[in-house]
Amino acid sequence: MPRKPETPLQFQNTVHYKPARGENYMNEKQRQHFKDILLTWKAELMEEVDRTVMHMKDDASKFPDPSDRATQEEEFSLELRTRDRERKLIKKIDQTIHNIEADDYGYCEACGVEIGIKRLEARPTATLCIDCKTLDEIKEKQVQG
Repeated sequence: MPRKPETPLQFQNTVHYKPARGENYMNEKQRQHFKDILLTWKAELMEEVDRTVMHMKDDASKFPDPSDRATQEEEFSLELRTRDRERKLIKKIDQTIHNIEADDYGYCEACGVEIGIKRLEARPTATLCIDCKTLDEIKEKQVQG
């Protein structure tokens, strides 16, 4: 079965960006840093898609035992749901890269403040600062509760 890392590899191997004293937020160097992270992440996700296709082709055996066949179908179903989530994530990565190229990255969509280098390294597709994200989650829990 394909490897499923808890943390995408680029997050494990990312060299954290250390802004120079007086460096402007989201300058060209910082935008390139995040674009590189996103492109690496996207490449890893695309490799997972390829592995899944190969795995499903290789393992698409016809089991004579109905319970073996059901187990395999359940595994494939789970794998396909995971790939669907990753497909949506790839779209989000592409949108984020577009935002970087349009010089519209790193600022909260709700309040306009800087999201911050550390938060963006932890979650490069973040569109909300931590305060707005926290408020958003509180509101969501109130609606559900």
